[in-house]
Amino acid sequence: MSLSLYMDENVPRQITMGLRLRGIDVLTVQEDGRSGMSDPQVLERASQLQRILFSRDDDLLVIAHQKQQEGVSFSGVIYSHPQGQSIGGCISDLELIVSVCTLNECRDCVQYLPLK
Repeated sequence: MSLSLYMDENVPRQITMGLRLRGIDVLTVQEDGRSGMSDPQVLERASQLQRILFSRDDDLLVIAHQKQQEGVSFSGVIYSHPQGQSIGGCISDLELIVSVCTLNECRDCVQYLPLK
């Protein structure tokens, strides 16, 4: 079973649309009616939905690291720096991750893009 993604508010719409065109299950914070939620709440919501959070927000890295240090479980975070990778590169790397990883493999982890 492939992973489902939860897109943070700051993720460009082109990434979400590109993933959907590839048949990937994606839900945005906005579509979930959670716009304006704090970063800790966004990570918690992704975990409740059993989706991996994709973000380009540095603050979420700090929150995920805190959870790791405290031993608090979360569904996982995939992070890409806003200037670190093209839209197409993000789509390709995310497609690869969701096709080969399981939710259990991603749990409590932070993965960084680009994969190379």
